[in-house]
Amino acid sequence: MTVHLLKLSVGVEDGAELARAQVGRVQKAMERGDGPVLCYLTRNRPRRAVELLAGSSIFWVIKGFIRRRQRIIGIGQGQRDDGRPACVLTLDTELIKTELHACKPFQGWRYLMGKD
Repeated sequence: MTVHLLKLSVGVEDGAELARAQVGRVQKAMERGDGPVLCYLTRNRPRRAVELLAGSSIFWVIKGFIRRRQRIIGIGQGQRDDGRPACVLTLDTELIKTELHACKPFQGWRYLMGKD
């Protein structure tokens, strides 16, 4: 069974703003010489990382609703700007619009089963 991640996109007003922010991240990666890659840093590595690499997506909760999703294409180790370790989620640059689905606030991420 496929497992996905559910993540709040804090401070983002809509899907268009999330897309603009991610374009900025890709441009910064290219300036650093990393190529056109979209990475999201998180403090903890998902315990179900192996399952997430089997065709899963991250679903973005914006203003109380699941509104967008992106394929997860890699999970690795990295560092934050302050030198602390981090988990790096590499995402497909394509943001896919989803049907609106209400979602209560939470911290961190949640797993979302494929059937859901």
